[in-house]
Amino acid sequence: MSLPKGFTPRTIGIVAAAFAGFLSVGTATWTATIIEQRSAEAVDAALLTAGHGWAHVDADGLRVRLSGTAPTEAARFRALSVAGTVVDADRLIDRMDVADAAQLKAPDFTIEILRNGDGISLIGLVPDGPGQEAIVTELTELTGPGTVTDMLESADHPIPAGWQDAVDFGIEALSNLSRAKVSISAERVSVTAISDSPAEKARLENDLRRRAPRGLRLVLDISAPRPVITPFTLRFLIDEDGARFDACSADNERARDRIIEAAVKAGATGKTACTIGLGVPTPDWAGAVTMGLAALSELGSGSITYSDADISLIAAEGISQAAFDKVVGELESNLPEVFSLHAVLTPPSQGVDSDTGPKEFTALLGTDGKVELRGRLTDDLSREAVENFARARFGSVAVHAATRLDPDLPLGWPMRVLTALEALGELSSGQVVVEAGFIRIEGVTGSTTASDSVARILSDKLGEGQQYDLNIRYDAALDPLLGLPTAEECVADINRLLTAQKINFEPGAAQITRDAADTLDKIAERMKDCSDFEMEIGGHTDSQGREEMNLDLSQKRAEAVIAALMSRRVLTGNLTAVGYGETVPIADNGTEEGREENRRIEVRLIGNATDGGDATGTDGDTASVTVNSPGSDTVRPKPRPKE
Repeated sequence: MSLPKGFTPRTIGIVAAAFAGFLSVGTATWTATIIEQRSAEAVDAALLTAGHGWAHVDADGLRVRLSGTAPTEAARFRALSVAGTVVDADRLIDRMDVADAAQLKAPDFTIEILRNGDGISLIGLVPDGPGQEAIVTELTELTGPGTVTDMLESADHPIPAGWQDAVDFGIEALSNLSRAKVSISAERVSVTAISDSPAEKARLENDLRRRAPRGLRLVLDISAPRPVITPFTLRFLIDEDGARFDACSADNERARDRIIEAAVKAGATGKTACTIGLGVPTPDWAGAVTMGLAALSELGSGSITYSDADISLIAAEGISQAAFDKVVGELESNLPEVFSLHAVLTPPSQGVDSDTGPKEFTALLGTDGKVELRGRLTDDLSREAVENFARARFGSVAVHAATRLDPDLPLGWPMRVLTALEALGELSSGQVVVEAGFIRIEGVTGSTTASDSVARILSDKLGEGQQYDLNIRYDAALDPLLGLPTAEECVADINRLLTAQKINFEPGAAQITRDAADTLDKIAERMKDCSDFEMEIGGHTDSQGREEMNLDLSQKRAEAVIAALMSRRVLTGNLTAVGYGETVPIADNGTEEGREENRRIEVRLIGNATDGGDATGTDGDTASVTVNSPGSDTVRPKPRPKE
């Protein structure tokens, strides 16, 4: 076979060698590229799996370059270690940076604590240190035989201000709650819980607000089960004093709103309360009540009482028979079938037999808790029963009996008297009067539901047809749950007392004058309910005299006030005396009037006071009280002896 023209064996050899070389270079290049890609992909996948998504991977030949900004030096080292498990460490090029620790935002430290019957579980992020172990230890002691599930994590960052106070308060709050969730941060504590009753709910809320550290935001969501109302009672009346409820019950919010709207249409004014509870006899309760209130409004005066499905409508004296028949007929025709209506038109009064006097029984409950029994009872047996019941209810030494016997009293008289005494026990003070066809109860109470309870007792024991009149007034000062003041209320009340009558000192001295005794007595009485709150008693002077002397005088005056309160049996452990001297004037020291204003005592809550700031009381927690000292506060130092 002949070779093509121009080709010789030598030429062909050269071409073959060149082609083989080109093929070798191409194969090597392709192989290196494949190795680069696969190395970069493997390292990148390993870093992502290990949580180092911030790291970037590039291949440079057989070498792998790592770049990006690591959050910490430890994170950079871990990323380098992860990459070293995929390729040889000699092939790694470290181009990674580390974020400036000073610019890193501190994490949000929070704790979620859940407590139930099985124990306590907690999750969140807390600062590094012994604090985490202390939290778990304290909760372990709290849960007793239960278990503590610890899912807390920690971070090495500075502890934020207020964190420890918030944690301590959150755990303290949990100690009083058997079923609750407490969320804690440095600025906020949120408590979600279930209480056993509305009264317990109010007590818990009041106690937590009193104990919360100053400056901490407290969010409360404490629910209480709806009370079981039995019998389900409502009583509405219209008389010369106006239209009002003696008792009101509803099964839900919508029913309550319908009932209150009907009461307003019937003439009720002011704030109207209606208890939402369980035990309604029928879903048609609100409809039946609104019909009854409209009927009573049409009559103009009288009362209507609902006790479960029994209704008693009593029209007042003076209403015509025709109007009574019309209203009662319309009401009977439209009421749901489950309800039973008993209607009475009050006959004209017959007067009292002047020879024998009124046939009545009276019980008086004084503010000191003592009870006086007067009036008539049927026989010795009923007298003994009534007196024993009163002693059991109000105390054996608190009852004074002065009753007389009358065998001609109406049938059921002892039961009416015992029921009236039971109702009187719902009041703080007051009286009950039992007559032949009527019971009158009036008094003062510290319970918002006392009127409902009294009406329920009378309806349950005596029947829905019983006529009675209730005049029960709620006094918040008697409420054991709401009567306790807040810190702000304590300071405001004390400042009002100081403003009404100033504390006087002897000129240039820390001795309190005698005319301040009454003011101190009143302050001491109020302070007995405020001993839990930390307060500052601050003393101030005018600018006359040496500054050091005035500073010392103001300190001694503040201490004198605390000593005067201590002598009146006030717990003063949370009171701090601070003398400011002439450093915080509130008026011009160039005039006598200004100097008199500057001579003062200030009361403020510790934590709200601003060092060296305005002390005029404009923030609501501080009030300036002028000290009416005759003359100036100039303290004349004794002359130094000649050297």
